[in-house]
Amino acid sequence: MRLELTGRHITITPAVRKAVDQRIAHLGRVLNDSVVSIQVVLTGEKSRCKAEVTLHARGEHFMHSESLGKDAATAVAGAFDKIDRQGSKLKSKWTRGKRQGASASKRAAAVARPDDGAEQQVRIVRARRYEVKPMSVDEAALEVGADRSAFVVFRNASTDTINVLFRRPDGNLGLIEPEA
Repeated sequence: MRLELTGRHITITPAVRKAVDQRIAHLGRVLNDSVVSIQVVLTGEKSRCKAEVTLHARGEHFMHSESLGKDAATAVAGAFDKIDRQGSKLKSKWTRGKRQGASASKRAAAVARPDDGAEQQVRIVRARRYEVKPMSVDEAALEVGADRSAFVVFRNASTDTINVLFRRPDGNLGLIEPEA
């Protein structure tokens, strides 16, 4: 990492250099040592000090901030606070991109589509096994509860057939009974 520390109408004291080095070390940890270069320009103006910080991170990411303060340490702290926020935002973009899978539209586009218009073969993606218990319709309704996507596969105790009880979009319960 390259550091350019420039003072205009102000002298760079060891205390200011130490403050800049500490903030850069923290920023390096936040950005996983991906900082390429940093330019810090301190300008003395009458009774205040202005700090400008420009950071170049890998992947052609540039961050810039300016801050005014009554002394150099205050101005440097304000400028690096802004750079820290920008760095945190950039890091979250990096980690979010790594941890998220492909979106549904990208997965759908990746699936090979037949060119001749023939039917595409349907695949079973996931199969579950359910324990089919003998119970009444009222007991099955209690098991479905208030969950919108819930359903129960059960053996009807009165008819001894396999039934499915599910929650409908309107909030009521639907019952699927096979014909004998």
